[in-house]
Amino acid sequence: MKVVAFEGQGGARLGVVEGDQVVDLQAADGKVPADLGECLKSNNGDVKPLAHVAKRAPASARKPLAGLTYRLPVGRPGKIICLGLNYLEHVKEGGQRDNVPKFPTIFMRGLTSLVPHGVPIIRPQVTETLDYEAEMILIVGKRAKHLTAANALSCVAGYSCGNEGSVREFQRKTTQWDMGKNFDHTGGFGPWFVSADELPPGGKGLKIETRLNGKLMQADNTDNMMFPVVEMLVYVTQGMTLEPGDIIFTGTPSGVGFARNPPVWMKNGDVCEVEIQGIGTLRNPIADEKAG
Repeated sequence: MKVVAFEGQGGARLGVVEGDQVVDLQAADGKVPADLGECLKSNNGDVKPLAHVAKRAPASARKPLAGLTYRLPVGRPGKIICLGLNYLEHVKEGGQRDNVPKFPTIFMRGLTSLVPHGVPIIRPQVTETLDYEAEMILIVGKRAKHLTAANALSCVAGYSCGNEGSVREFQRKTTQWDMGKNFDHTGGFGPWFVSADELPPGGKGLKIETRLNGKLMQADNTDNMMFPVVEMLVYVTQGMTLEPGDIIFTGTPSGVGFARNPPVWMKNGDVCEVEIQGIGTLRNPIADEKAG
């Protein structure tokens, strides 16, 4: 099932995507929360109740998918956890090529750094070094701590696409990456949520790629993660309690802009697309930050 968040009458809405149409869940049942994280929390990670609401929705609750104004698939994630250096070829093209990580590299993003499908990613005034990073995003469905390999996937509600935009100049200024990863509106998340039952366990075996102005820049497969979803969840939940609606960026493949000669940076007027097999295509134009 695909669940999309969008702007509707009165603000945020959730919809179930059916072909080229969307079933407006709030129009079908006013009791349905308008944030996917709240829905997951209410139903212990189960999205089937949303399918039931969509199934009994009146014709008046249906609208065209075309022309939708998208919002973030999870409007208010409690935590945005990110993995760095999760594809070996990406490690080799960067500064850690001689120091292949033995454990997942974990850092965090803030909500203000993300924009939904169709909304411009912003190149900041202070630097040109805005880079693209295609990533599969995992959405947590229920509370989890001290997961094991046997039960790790039980907390996964579904997946989405991410462009983990990075301001490389500021990422390189310190050993901690958070500044370069958290400029306002530099990352993309969307276009929608795809429930875990629609995809292989752990999101394995999916083609992932980036296109910049139609040119293929990154192309790989989620099978090539150094720390697959199960292993990553076991590692993270040794210390962090995951909550419904938390999201996890799972790392980017090789082919990023900083590693090219000359480097390729996203700039005003560009269009960046991240496509993941079975999930969809996240598309964002690039715009310069406005003065003042």
